[in-house]
Amino acid sequence: MKYNNTVEENLTEEKKKFDPASFFTKNYIVCICAIFCCLLWGSAFPCVKIGYKLFAVDTESTPSLMLFAGTRFALAGLLVIVFGCITQKKFIFPRPRNIWKICLVALFQTALQYTFFYIGLAHTSGVKSSVLNGLGVFFTIICACFIFRTEKFNLVKLAGCILGFGAVILINLGGDFTFKFTLLGEGFVIFSGLSAAVSAGLVKVFSKSENTTVLCGYQFLLGGIVLVIIGLCFGGTYRPVSAGSIFMLIYLSFLSACAFTLQGFLLKYNPVSKIAVFKSTNPLFGAVFSAIILGEKDQLLSYFTLIAIALVCTGIFIINKFGEKRLKIKKSG
Repeated sequence: MKYNNTVEENLTEEKKKFDPASFFTKNYIVCICAIFCCLLWGSAFPCVKIGYKLFAVDTESTPSLMLFAGTRFALAGLLVIVFGCITQKKFIFPRPRNIWKICLVALFQTALQYTFFYIGLAHTSGVKSSVLNGLGVFFTIICACFIFRTEKFNLVKLAGCILGFGAVILINLGGDFTFKFTLLGEGFVIFSGLSAAVSAGLVKVFSKSENTTVLCGYQFLLGGIVLVIIGLCFGGTYRPVSAGSIFMLIYLSFLSACAFTLQGFLLKYNPVSKIAVFKSTNPLFGAVFSAIILGEKDQLLSYFTLIAIALVCTGIFIINKFGEKRLKIKKSG
């Protein structure tokens, strides 16, 4: 009897030792994981553009863009599911009552977000896309406050949002002070950020009743298959032009699988605002990678882009540093 009690105590100790809730709420773990996610997402901006060339994707053909995106995310879903099966030593599948939740996440996270993202990225620069995509952080705050009601909106958060939208205006001002904005370019990149914000809120809520790995893996697989079907039905095509094409596709799939799943765990165990503060590095990484890989150094080094990045980062910092603190107002008398 004493032996059994000792075994149970050891098992209990092991569970505490590897408790994901305890692990993913440690500040240094949150910092490392969140920045790593942003690093991966930042690299996606130039890599997707390179992927268009490596697969001879006609960027003027929406079906081809959707087909390419669908292939990437279906593969990302398979990677997450295989990883889950290996780590959990069993085949993972969503609970029947949660299938509709996975479909809803797939709609916003994969189908809508990346349809907008791929089309938008094909019609604007990588540097500008990375900065505009940073608005997703502000959309996340707004959704959390008014749609999911997990946070309260205040003047501090409003000020941060104003800074963010100011960056959108600034990044669209060219050297001749003209406002350049197209629906298929800058507009679709912003819609992509909005879809990502909704999906972040859904993951925060749904991960309470479904395994995070299952939720992430199957939403990618389902969303990717939907995009592939739509792309094929409307005549989308692409073809690999070299051996490097396959490696690029695998990397794009890996970064999506890794970053989104890791973010899913962070959102599950932490407040949305705590994670959002680190996304201030997302537009910065995207701009830097685009400048280095795509040679968009002139745009990166322009005053407009640098100030816009500063505004995005400052707005996000203000929201997350002071957004939850109540303003102290002295009452007269």
